[in-house]
Amino acid sequence: MKRLKGIIFIVSGSMLWGATGPLMEWLLNYTPLTVSFMLTIRLSVAGIFLLTYLLLTGKDIFGIWQQKLWSRQLIIFGIAGMLGVQFAFVAAINESNAVLATLLQFLAPIFVVAYVSLSLKKWPPKYQVLGIIGTLIGLFLLLTNASFNDLLVSNKALLWGVAVGLTFAFYTLYPARLMKEWSVLLVVGWGMLIGGVTLGIVSRVWQSDLWFVFTDLKVVGSLAALIFFGTVAFVLFLSSMKYITAVETSILSSIEPLTAMVISVIVFGTSLGYWQLVGVFIMLVCVTWLSVAGEKA
Repeated sequence: MKRLKGIIFIVSGSMLWGATGPLMEWLLNYTPLTVSFMLTIRLSVAGIFLLTYLLLTGKDIFGIWQQKLWSRQLIIFGIAGMLGVQFAFVAAINESNAVLATLLQFLAPIFVVAYVSLSLKKWPPKYQVLGIIGTLIGLFLLLTNASFNDLLVSNKALLWGVAVGLTFAFYTLYPARLMKEWSVLLVVGWGMLIGGVTLGIVSRVWQSDLWFVFTDLKVVGSLAALIFFGTVAFVLFLSSMKYITAVETSILSSIEPLTAMVISVIVFGTSLGYWQLVGVFIMLVCVTWLSVAGEKA
């Protein structure tokens, strides 16, 4: 029963997260919203809602701040993990599209392998090397459609895409002990609030001339949907790790880019070339291979 619960969580979370990509793309393309302003509002509001919910259900949301070890890790996670992956993801969408940004987060296993190899001061095993090479081949096809002349995306989009994979790896690995000691909802709630407040201070959101967008009901409704579905997706994704293996998580999370792709085709008419689709398939297979072979090892 627990395994079924985990599968439902990861499938639902992946579909919701895949759907938020095209929604953010629409907001960035057809409204005056900027990456910084939209993320400040999204993270801050979502964090406040989650923490308020926990408070109303009788949970102690401030106890984590009474211990330096955990509070320090929470701040690092909120800024480098939560804000890092969110900002890189939205910036990648802004520079390219939701499909590409969603797929590039699947570079995360490569960074995980690199981190472990450096930590152990040894080369990764053959299966990981093969998986990394395959993932990079798939990425090449995705970005070039098998043309050696030029990239189909800008250098900025590629840079932010790599940042998505890097920050997603950190976001997945770093809070494991934190969430085991406390709760997923508590860590995610504080992480979002810390990330949102930090970005708001850096971007001086109080001086922004974009506050007028809240007079547009369509924008308000879209932001509300983005905050709700995005928050639920994060919670479901992280919660699923309690019930299913890394292999199942890796395989089932491939629903995420497929969801983004279907919605983008319907809403924006986004299309991928033949070799780009081949690249997508190769990337998903190789990421799954890394997880399967890793668990067997």
